[in-house]
Amino acid sequence: MTDVRVSEDLWSTGMLPEGILERWLVEDGARVRVGEAVAAVRIGEALHDIVSCADGNVSIMAPAGDLVDPGCIIAEVNAR
Repeated sequence: MTDVRVSEDLWSTGMLPEGILERWLVEDGARVRVGEAVAAVRIGEALHDIVSCADGNVSIMAPAGDLVDPGCIIAEVNAR
């Protein structure tokens, strides 16, 4: 399993400590490829795509609307 994390690089100094998992761009169990956008996270006014870092099936761990912190895990990809 490979973790799908919200990159700490999306936050700059002085920004709110958390963001919002705006929506999922794939369904739970979907087959994804490296670099494919799987979710959208809003931090302040900016919307950022979160991409898969592995090929495999995605297992969603956080529902849309959840608060997210820098580096938090929102899904896992199981390479089958």
